[in-house]
Amino acid sequence: MFYMMVLLMVLLVLGLIAVASNPAPYYAALGLVLVAAVGCCILVWHGGSFLSLVLFMIYLGGMLVVFAYSAALAAEPYPESWFDLSVLSYVLVYVLGVVCVGAYFSEGWYSGVWVVVDELKEFSSLRGDFGGVALMYSMGGWMLMVCGWMLLLTLFVVLELTRGLARGALRAV
Repeated sequence: MFYMMVLLMVLLVLGLIAVASNPAPYYAALGLVLVAAVGCCILVWHGGSFLSLVLFMIYLGGMLVVFAYSAALAAEPYPESWFDLSVLSYVLVYVLGVVCVGAYFSEGWYSGVWVVVDELKEFSSLRGDFGGVALMYSMGGWMLMVCGWMLLLTLFVVLELTRGLARGALRAV
């Protein structure tokens, strides 16, 4: 379990580096989807299956809005990839920074604190995320409504911004 979690954490950091280097909006959106998928896999590995599914659906809805906005405003015929020399220098600087910070904070690291919620009790009949989901809908229901309203408002704002001079959203900039 420890090695799988380390692999998922490394993939999460590499996805964040892919987003931070941001050579083109297409690749940045792909990096964000990778980060969302790996983050939800980490949640599933720790016993939050339903919450990770809800989070992934929200991320994919947000990524649809971001990708539509970035693809409409930055239509490049030949976008830069991560392996171009200018972008590769950013990637290498970010990787070097992550390695240096990780080496600085790695002393005193104890891997035994990664305990799955379902492993705390031997014969538990409830999964760890069900109580959290019930609490989220009961106490945080108004926040879910506000977040849904903001996503809908963001969708309309993006569609209005990409509309241009009444030519439609699909146009070459």
